[in-house]
Amino acid sequence: MKEKNNSGKEILQLLQENYDIKSAKDLSSALKDMFKGALQEMMNAEFEESMGYSKYDKKCEKTNYRNGSTKKNLKSEFGEFEFETPRDRNGEFEPKIVPKNTRDISGIEEKIISLYGRGLTTREINEQIQDLYGIEVSATMVSNITDQIIPTIKEWQSRPLDTVYPIVFIDAVHFSVRQDNRVVKKAAYIVLGVNKEGYKEILGIWIGENESSKFWLGVLNELKQRGVKDILIMCSDNLTGIKEAIDTAFPNTMQQRCIVHMIRNSVKFVSYKDLKEFCRDLKKIYTSATEKQGYEELQKVKKKWEDKYYSALKIWEDNWDAISPFFQFSDGIRKIMYTTNAIESLNRQFRKYTKTKSVYPTDMALMKCLYLATKNITKKWTMQYRNWGPILSELSIILTFNRGNFSFTQISVHTLF
Repeated sequence: MKEKNNSGKEILQLLQENYDIKSAKDLSSALKDMFKGALQEMMNAEFEESMGYSKYDKKCEKTNYRNGSTKKNLKSEFGEFEFETPRDRNGEFEPKIVPKNTRDISGIEEKIISLYGRGLTTREINEQIQDLYGIEVSATMVSNITDQIIPTIKEWQSRPLDTVYPIVFIDAVHFSVRQDNRVVKKAAYIVLGVNKEGYKEILGIWIGENESSKFWLGVLNELKQRGVKDILIMCSDNLTGIKEAIDTAFPNTMQQRCIVHMIRNSVKFVSYKDLKEFCRDLKKIYTSATEKQGYEELQKVKKKWEDKYYSALKIWEDNWDAISPFFQFSDGIRKIMYTTNAIESLNRQFRKYTKTKSVYPTDMALMKCLYLATKNITKKWTMQYRNWGPILSELSIILTFNRGNFSFTQISVHTLF
């Protein structure tokens, strides 16, 4: 610690001897100048070592010669300044202190990507970068810098997946995207899996304008190509073509109408003053012990609210066959399927990160935002679902029985995994 203090005093003395420092701004300017000079000296020293002789050594036998220098503007934590990279005639010099084609040694690019991922607009990013580094950032520069993550996105979107997922949710978040000189609504389809260790995992994001069985078959086949051999339960809304696609790609998968979507689709018909009471009544349906009891609760809710909110309850009656598989599971599995944490929280986080952008210029611009938001969101997904061991055992029993391979002597967590 004493050595560090002494070093600090020596630097301060050097600054006072060589610069007229009267303010923090003067100090920053002096540090920038010192940094620039030190960096240039280090570059020149590296070049001399590479050449094998000093600049003014005329006695040394030479096989390569100096060939001037190339100037470029370099961005640093102390601001932007002009920097020279020495050249040799043979083109053999490969600098390490500031590599060729490098114009940013400040971490600005990482900062811009981070700010972009947190949903800041180009103007807000520019303001922050100017405050920190004194450098102006244009929309084109932000786009070019964030384009650097496109290969990473493609790698993430094609990464290998587990062979089996006990539960998979499919959800959609809608955004405005510019296409062919007009603004269109596009859905970002998020496939969220619960893996066999009991942790949430975003399997992929697909941006599409129109749903169809062909579209969904493409998504599901992509999952298969990435290693997924089986999905035990697939929860989704009444998406166009999804049932046919699941029947084709994963014929043994149990299809469950997502309870979260059912609730969401119902409450949009309900006035705010009735919302709390209506949701309390609705909960009695999907928390019933059996399918029979659940249907009876639906009839009670209908009797109470049908005159006022017919459409909100009709979707439960019309989709009862798609909802009913849910009742064969215990509370542990049901809670995973109907709790809003998995899907609603994810949607809320996506909207938080993207709320400042009303229109995206391209699908890839939207994808960049969603990917960066995903990285931020999933950092917090460190908790396993509670009582996952018994839940996995139950899934093994029920799904093995439903698929015609039921045997009491063979049931274990490893039956399907």
